[in-house]
Amino acid sequence: MTDVLRAEDVHVVREGRPILREVSLTVRAGEHWALLGANGAGKSTLLSLLGARVHPTRGRVEVLGRRLGRVDLRELRAHVGHVDPRHAPAGPLRLRDVVLTGLTNSPALLPRVRPTLQQEARADRLLATLGLGELREARWPTLSQGQRGRTLIARALMPEPRLLLLDEPATGLDLPGREQLIESLDALRREHPRLATVLVTHHLEELPGHTTHALLLRDGRALAQGPAADVLTGDQLGKCFDLPLELERHGGRWSVRIRHRS
Repeated sequence: MTDVLRAEDVHVVREGRPILREVSLTVRAGEHWALLGANGAGKSTLLSLLGARVHPTRGRVEVLGRRLGRVDLRELRAHVGHVDPRHAPAGPLRLRDVVLTGLTNSPALLPRVRPTLQQEARADRLLATLGLGELREARWPTLSQGQRGRTLIARALMPEPRLLLLDEPATGLDLPGREQLIESLDALRREHPRLATVLVTHHLEELPGHTTHALLLRDGRALAQGPAADVLTGDQLGKCFDLPLELERHGGRWSVRIRHRS
C-alpha cells in the first residue's frame, strides 16, 4: 500500500517547551486512523504537522511523498483535505457555494475563479453522499451544527485529496448530529476506498466503526499505536488518560467507562 503520511522521530518545541517528543507514524492509502489523548497531549500539533501547516523542530515528516522543509507548504496543503469545525464562510453562502470554496481554500467564492459544470456536479455529489443533497440551495446561517460539519467535510473533499484530516469534527454536535456525521464518514469510506483519514477526538464514542488504526498520545509521546483492535483496549486507554477504564465494542462502535473496584 502507498504511504500517504510518514513521520519519523518528530520533535516539536515551542518557547522552550516540548510539545511532541520522538513521535513516529505511517499512514497508508485506505487507512483510517484515530488520534486520541487528553487535553495538552499534542494531538492538534501533530495534526498540524500532518496537514503541512507547521514544521517539526526536529525529525522528518513526509506528506503525500513530499518532505516538509523542501516544499512550498501552501502548495502542498492544496492536496490535503483539512476539516476545521471552526471555519466560518464569508457571508450567508449557499451550501453548494461553501463546498465550492474548497477549490481555492478561501472563505468565499473568488470573482476570478468560476467553477466548471463538472466541479458544480462534484459538489452536488459530495453533498448527496453526506446526506445534504436536498439542502444544497440552503444558506449557511440556517444550518444546524451537524449539517455545517458535514458541509465542511464536502468542502475539504472538493480538490479530490488523498488525505482527509478531521480535527474533532463532532465538537458541539448533539446525539443525532454525531450519528449522522459518523454515517456520512462511513459512506465516504465506501465511495472513496483509497482515501486515508486521520481523526482527532477525545471521545471513543465519536469514532466510526471502520476505524482501522489508532495512536494514543500522552504528554507529547506516542504511548501506543497500530491496528485499532490492538490499541483500543481498557488497559491502553487507562494508561493514556490515567484512569481505570473498561472498554466495550458493539456493532463496530466503542464505548468506555470507569472501572469500579468490587
